[in-house]
Amino acid sequence: MHKRKLGNRGPEVSALGLGCMGMSFGYGPAVDKRDGIALIRSAVARGVTFFDTAEVYGPFSNEALVGEALAPMRDQVVIATKFGFAIDPKDGSQRGLDSRPEHIKRVADASLKRLKTGVIDLFYQHRVDPNVPIEDVAGAVKDLIGAGKVRHFGLSEPGVQTIRRAHAVQPVTAVQSEYSMWWREPEQELLPTLEELGIGFVPFSPLGRGFLTGAIDESTTFDRTDLRNVVPRFTPEARKANHALVDLLVAIAARKSVTPAQIALAWLLAQKAWIVPIPGTTKLHRLEENIGAAAIGLTPEELREIDGALAKIAVRGARYPEHLLRQVGR
Repeated sequence: MHKRKLGNRGPEVSALGLGCMGMSFGYGPAVDKRDGIALIRSAVARGVTFFDTAEVYGPFSNEALVGEALAPMRDQVVIATKFGFAIDPKDGSQRGLDSRPEHIKRVADASLKRLKTGVIDLFYQHRVDPNVPIEDVAGAVKDLIGAGKVRHFGLSEPGVQTIRRAHAVQPVTAVQSEYSMWWREPEQELLPTLEELGIGFVPFSPLGRGFLTGAIDESTTFDRTDLRNVVPRFTPEARKANHALVDLLVAIAARKSVTPAQIALAWLLAQKAWIVPIPGTTKLHRLEENIGAAAIGLTPEELREIDGALAKIAVRGARYPEHLLRQVGR
């Protein structure tokens, strides 16, 4: 697989990473540990070198899964994880946000143990904590970098002013946020800011939480633990209205003899050379399909055609329920 550099100062990684959250959390029951390990190692064997996890996925179990899977090839890969939530150690429930410097440092030590590693390659603040100045957060990660426990600092779902303030204390290597054909808000302010500052961009949900694969329609049902049950964009009415986007992808994919998911990922890769999407999956055939997108080229004419068609499609529904929307873009 082709490699990309995460911004001006980041590591070189595979053009597509693997988002590991769904193996343990968010989209129904967790996968069997042996199956998860096999899938992660299959990704490495196929050229993937960038893996994304977080303490809150599970919680804790996803980091342990990723750590065990990658331990034999730790020197070949880049592991990103995240801090920033207060998690009840008894029942694993979230108790709001916590990015106090002393908490960040405790999380780092715990994550290092679960990941079976001596250093975290990329340590993101998972959500901006309004009760802790971002300068203090950046300072804490700077201390961890100085101690050799962390290599790079990242932010997830921040606003541009937060990025600038953090970057002035400890250079930000990568920003993670949702970005796909059906969520293009990052193009307005975020991408220009990242380009100016030389920061890499890691889009999560690049396939619209599975919708852009074409495998979901208004009649699809989700497991009761699946977060899509509470996402406004996934109401049956919204899915029916948003199928126009899938129809567009199907038509383009048919012309190029590829899949809709591959077109969606190839489109993202074509936006900037420093964008590294992290599609997640629990299935080997989907992993191979996603990896295949890295080899698909879209011509300038095809990209203009896609952009023109997308401009005529009004996507219905918010990307998060209201209480989660309040945590992003701060």
